[in-house]
Amino acid sequence: MTTFLTRRKSFFVAATAALALSLSACGGSGTGTTSDPTVADKPSFAAGTTMEKLSSAGTIKIGTKFDQPLFGQVGLDGKPIGFDVEMGKLIAAKLGIAADKIEWKETVSANREGFIEQGEVDLVIATYTINDKRKDRVSFAGPYYEAGQALMINKDDDSIKTPEDVKGKKVCSVTGSTPAATIVDKYGAELVPAATYSACLEPLRNKQVVAITTDNVILAGLVDKEPDAFKLASDETFTKEPYGIGLKKDDTAFRGWINDQLEEFSKDGSYKKAWEATAGSVIKTAPELPTLNRY
Repeated sequence: MTTFLTRRKSFFVAATAALALSLSACGGSGTGTTSDPTVADKPSFAAGTTMEKLSSAGTIKIGTKFDQPLFGQVGLDGKPIGFDVEMGKLIAAKLGIAADKIEWKETVSANREGFIEQGEVDLVIATYTINDKRKDRVSFAGPYYEAGQALMINKDDDSIKTPEDVKGKKVCSVTGSTPAATIVDKYGAELVPAATYSACLEPLRNKQVVAITTDNVILAGLVDKEPDAFKLASDETFTKEPYGIGLKKDDTAFRGWINDQLEEFSKDGSYKKAWEATAGSVIKTAPELPTLNRY
């Protein structure tokens, strides 16, 4: 890999290649994509609504993660793929916006609320757990999926099976994430923070930490890339993590409209199709759309 990268003159290309190789080229699956959804022809929305503004502009800015196998991951072509990405495409299409008119912005756990508040993005679809603290700053449509927190460990480690086993030990997770707070506050681990989950891989591999913790679907994607190096400590999860679509606080009309679309995606089969083409290549049981929280 070092020889491959040093032949690249551009730092950007090298960085992109390194990310893609570390998360995509290790033999894993789950990076498929569906064909782009049919774009609504001249949809009509009430004047002044976010839907009307975005539809008229013909473009939308969506924040997603760029390093999350199965949900949001950038390949060598620089385009994100995954279940979150497919959900974004489906929503954009209902606004009359084609997939190639979406502006994707890398959004990590620590900056999701800020990006929404500052108008850097119109939506965040980024394995984004709905909780009351975040509702103080942003609004959520959904949930569109319910994950659960788990632990990923080295393949040769049989000492950790439950979250109680990491008490007093070093565990890596992403700064500002719900799993990071849970593993410290509830289970007494020593947090080793990172900007992204991919940045936790080398500390785990080198045994600087005993585990990585986040949602099971994210960890399943990482294990899928390197099954000879890593494994899940257990198939059991120890939290419920309802993933929502983040948007400007108190934009009730937009939130309600997105919830309506999620219900439609569940009925017309596009939700299942998006899952099977992405996360479903690893997590075989297709989920049902969770009960929407129309608060």
